[in-house]
Amino acid sequence: MKPKPDFATTEREVRAIYSEWAQRPLVRNCTGIADCCRFRLVGHTPYLTRGEAHVAAKAWRAAGRKEVVTPADGSCPFLHAKTGKCQIYEGRPFGCRTHFCDAAGGPAARNDVRDLIQRLEAIDLMLGGNGAVNLPTAVREAMTRMK
Repeated sequence: MKPKPDFATTEREVRAIYSEWAQRPLVRNCTGIADCCRFRLVGHTPYLTRGEAHVAAKAWRAAGRKEVVTPADGSCPFLHAKTGKCQIYEGRPFGCRTHFCDAAGGPAARNDVRDLIQRLEAIDLMLGGNGAVNLPTAVREAMTRMK
């Protein structure tokens, strides 16, 4: 029988990766207008590993939510419709942190994030994942695994 993943350790490891990214002196041009969060508008949806999805799902649950519903306009399910703010900001995925869209200056250079991505991928494998999955699906699946 396969051992049950240790999600507390997983969360600490993922958050350590997020923290390490925050300490890197890279100049970004994010203006906080949430264009990146309007996936259909920008033509991109972040992909999450299982560890990232777990952190995001836990943050969503902490916000009192029980399900992930993609808005009709194709925006991120975590984008507050009225305020335009991320409702899981501290638990947001790596792609959101590295500003994957043009409105924030485009994605971080692969060389600047490769080591962190490899660590997230290693956690994904440890959790039985098969690689990153689009944000809404990844978090829905993580919430199901948390039950």
